[in-house]
This record gives sequence, structure tokens and C-alpha cells, in this order.
Amino acid sequence: MANNKGAKYANGNYKAQQKAYNKTPKGKALRKNANKLNRKLGTYGNGDGLDAAHYKGSTTKGRLQKPSINRKSRLKIRK
Repeated sequence: MANNKGAKYANGNYKAQQKAYNKTPKGKALRKNANKLNRKLGTYGNGDGLDAAHYKGSTTKGRLQKPSINRKSRLKIRK
């Protein structure tokens, strides 16, 4: 088996890339705001299966949404 490493963060190495990103100041700020909103909406760690969806342009206000709908919303922004 050949040992071709390729790029440090190729598609198959998503977890390592995410772990490194979470340590950056930007990653920490995003995670902090997401956890804060989850706690505020009462969905943090309760197993209800809902995501805290931020309102556009806001890091402190949001609503509860099914994960499938919340994650589809990012696709609409990119188009």
C-alpha cells in the first residue's frame, strides 16, 4: 500500500480539520455562541433532536428548528 498523504486536510480527514478549526479564535467564538443560544432556547443536551437556528446576521437570537431544515438553509445562501 502506497503512503500518499496528499493535502493535510483532504476530504477523508474532516474530523482532524474540524478539531484544528475548533481551536482557533473564530472557531471558539462560533461554538460559544452556538452553545449559548442552545442553552437559552432550552435545547442544549435534552435530546429533543432540534437545532438552535440563528436569525440572519444574529449570534444571540434564534429559534428551534429540525436539523434537516436548519442545514438546508445554508444551501440556499450559497446559490
